[in-house]
Amino acid sequence: MREPKIGGFTERLSTQAEARKALLAKMKPKPTVRPEVFETTAQKKARELEEVRARRAAEKEEARQRAEEAEAERQEALANDEQLQLELKRQERKDRKAAAKAEARAKREAKAAARRG
Repeated sequence: MREPKIGGFTERLSTQAEARKALLAKMKPKPTVRPEVFETTAQKKARELEEVRARRAAEKEEARQRAEEAEAERQEALANDEQLQLELKRQERKDRKAAAKAEARAKREAKAAARRG
């Protein structure tokens, strides 16, 4: 003997209606999740560009300060090094004498050229 079907006609109709409602609910568009602070692509690009510029400016300033410190250390070492000071004075004297010698030679050559020509 066959078992009778579970539930009657009305029960089957009601379960069918519930299933249809569930399918329709699945298809309903869900509300979009919006961020609290909406940032457009242009705004994002501008913000990133500003960050890059700020970082580069900071790096440039740091490099400039390092160069200034290195120059100050070099100047201090130069002032403290007596041997180097003496060499600088000698070189300066040699340069002056060479310039005077070149000037005298030019003067002599000009006189000689004036006599010849």
